[in-house]
Amino acid sequence: MFNIVLVHPQIPQNTGAIGRLCVNANLNLHIIKPTIFDIDEKAVRRAGLDYWKKLNPTIWESLDDFLNTNSDFDKFHFATTKTDKLYYDAKFKTGDFIFFGGESTGLPMDFMKKNWKNAITIPMGESGRSLNLAMSVGIIAYEAIRQNIKNFEFRK
Repeated sequence: MFNIVLVHPQIPQNTGAIGRLCVNANLNLHIIKPTIFDIDEKAVRRAGLDYWKKLNPTIWESLDDFLNTNSDFDKFHFATTKTDKLYYDAKFKTGDFIFFGGESTGLPMDFMKKNWKNAITIPMGESGRSLNLAMSVGIIAYEAIRQNIKNFEFRK
């Protein structure tokens, strides 16, 4: 199982859609505060549909709080537009943490530099700046699953 980590998410509908993805793909969701919205907000639940009550995300008060419990930087992958390493060139292993930053802020550079070799990006055309957060999580999460499909439990 993989861990999706949202650092300071800003749009409740994205968080809801990511929660729905996590339930369907057997992923753990970690949300690191602060968030601009209340995690119990109606928009989060609406985007997550009836999956949200099945999710049970882990909520962290801060990035430092998260790191006090999870500090194996070798298991951390950082989704960012600030690298040239493509996400499908990363080697994902069960138990890894895949980090995504807030929609308008991204991840803190000083945090990613602690394991820059695991900074990854999704290729985009010249006109693009970035993809929707929920879409980005789906693209990278399913690549991690593809690489580890033997360990993935799914409905038959």
